[in-house]
Amino acid sequence: MNLLYVKTFKGKLHPYARVWKFGDNDAIPMSSSPSKKIPVDKPEGKDFYSLLQNRKVTLLTPQGRDTKDQKQGCPQGSCSGPALWNLVANEILNQVWPDNVHIQSFADDFVLVIKADTNKSLVEDTQSAITQFSSWCSENELAISTEKTNYILFSKIVRSPKITWNGYKINRVKSFKYLGIHVDDRLNWLEHINKQGEKAIKMQQNLKRIAGSNWGISQIHRWTLYKTVIERMLAHGSSAWCLNPTYKMKRKLSSIQRPFLLHISEAYRTPPTAALQTILGIPPLHMQLHFEARFTSIYRLRIPLPPFITDTQPHDLEMKATDWSTHPSEHLKPNQISFEDGEAYIARKDIINIFTDGSKTEHGVGAAFCVLTNDFWAYQWSAKLNDNNTVFQAELTALHEAVIYASHLPNHNTTKIQVDNRTSIMTSSNSKSTNETARQIFKILLSNPRIKVSWVKAHAGNIGNERADQLAKDATQHGQPYSHTKLPKPHIKDLHRKRMLEEWQTLWKNGDTGRKIFNIMPSVSLRPTNWIREDVIFFSKHGPFPAYLKRFHLSDSDYCSCGGIGTALHYATECTYTLSWYMRKPAPNFEQEWLKRVANNLVSRQKIRGTIKLISENRVLFRPP
Repeated sequence: MNLLYVKTFKGKLHPYARVWKFGDNDAIPMSSSPSKKIPVDKPEGKDFYSLLQNRKVTLLTPQGRDTKDQKQGCPQGSCSGPALWNLVANEILNQVWPDNVHIQSFADDFVLVIKADTNKSLVEDTQSAITQFSSWCSENELAISTEKTNYILFSKIVRSPKITWNGYKINRVKSFKYLGIHVDDRLNWLEHINKQGEKAIKMQQNLKRIAGSNWGISQIHRWTLYKTVIERMLAHGSSAWCLNPTYKMKRKLSSIQRPFLLHISEAYRTPPTAALQTILGIPPLHMQLHFEARFTSIYRLRIPLPPFITDTQPHDLEMKATDWSTHPSEHLKPNQISFEDGEAYIARKDIINIFTDGSKTEHGVGAAFCVLTNDFWAYQWSAKLNDNNTVFQAELTALHEAVIYASHLPNHNTTKIQVDNRTSIMTSSNSKSTNETARQIFKILLSNPRIKVSWVKAHAGNIGNERADQLAKDATQHGQPYSHTKLPKPHIKDLHRKRMLEEWQTLWKNGDTGRKIFNIMPSVSLRPTNWIREDVIFFSKHGPFPAYLKRFHLSDSDYCSCGGIGTALHYATECTYTLSWYMRKPAPNFEQEWLKRVANNLVSRQKIRGTIKLISENRVLFRPP
């Protein structure tokens, strides 16, 4: 099978230009079909017509201000421009294409994907697709830069197929960049990793320019910048290229990560990468990107993962809602939502009070509400949610069931729902909330103005709130199962994070490097240790020690100037020049236990830091004789 990608570039003519113009009938094309038009005598047409009238371009010149009328194209810089262009682009996207041809676009960048079994059919199908695309460009007076348009071939064909566009030959390339991802003809993604690595190193070098030998960015800030900037940049599109990283990809990603580990820890250049990762609480880069790829695939792309990774399916997860839940002009009444304590309404006989609450204990998650009418508990409801649901979901579930119950009450009754969670009230009153349950609550409140929601202070002796709280806690053990609430985003993220930690722990346990640090820190964690530079130098034993310098052929002798072997332990326990920072020397059989105790004791680490600083500032004194 042969697969060919053709990437098009716009020419000198901007894609917005000359698309929206008025013909003989003063009409504007408004949909993917050119035959569908909206006359300017309609309100929609008048709005767009007014956007294209009385536009001027002003330029400051040495002779003064020069003004020119602008009579074609979309209003540049306006928020309507991209929307108008999307209407035009929909025309080519919605055209009928052969089964072996796929068109993809992002803004004004188009990609054609053609699949064929033979070289001849590949050329024919590609030329046919180009002709179809070129016809659309001509109809809309769009120019394509054939010099910049190129194609990439995924095939074992040695000879490049000849592809032309309006008589111009299209160049074949081995890789190109699309939507921030470098695609190469072997699909091994090494080109993308190399380019992203170069970009990351440049960012690191620019960061080093604003730091000196004894001033600059603190370690925790360097750690934060790496996690929030560098790692985020490297993770771009990981679901497309890092779901199954190869050995070469892992090695390359490790080499990209290492300079940042050295920069954050301020260690010498020789400590093992695995040790620095454990000290700083930073997982191997390929594992972090693999985690990001898995999470993005199942949560955002809704692609199921293999059963050995997780049994959770995309349809089991909560989906993030988009756009408006109702028309923007529709909103709740001003008195429907109140953040003042609603306890004063409980005593009123003409109001039905409903109290809601959610709870999460070691037994599970529960939601409940109870109805108070004329000092009589008229109704109560409770349910047990999935153990992986959150308290926020339980609060919204209770509120949702409460508004459903209230909507079925007689219309002449005013209902006041008392909620002790401000966040759930704010989310439910927002028509652009991304939570699907909150949107359903908003729609019910919108159609039932007599239902009001008020905040009530929690655990303040309110009889209704305390009853709802107890019902929710009881529901965590004995409530009826409630399956309408789906699993939250944090659950699937924690699931994959735990799996990543297990894989990292296995790699750290079975590794053959960084064993000195492994004996001190046998378990990995995503939290960085509070070690500073001197701590890393001492416990890794990679520092200004004669034994270390001799090992790396930087010195002819491994002896200290006092006559002993110049190891890290020697300077901490027996060197005559570091007497002020002495600690009791451990027995040979208990050296590892001694190191663990020192690593976990701040006072001992302070002595270590003083010793390392003394050696670093007086290297001539500690050189071997």
